[in-house]
Amino acid sequence: MTDQVVLEQAPLNSVDRCDRCGAQAYVRATLLSGLHLFFCSHHAKAYAEGLRAQSIHIHDETHRLASE
Repeated sequence: MTDQVVLEQAPLNSVDRCDRCGAQAYVRATLLSGLHLFFCSHHAKAYAEGLRAQSIHIHDETHRLASE
């Protein structure tokens, strides 16, 4: 029997910053290596294709921009 570990993704907050430009991050990509990359909405869209190919999970909170 194989145990599967499910890790809950913590919500992003104002301390999380885009790794590209330093703006507030609304997207966290968990890479195949287990490392995390953080992106603002603009850079998440710019790198979306590559992120999908290299990530095991993408936590996207860009919907919050419409309500703020």
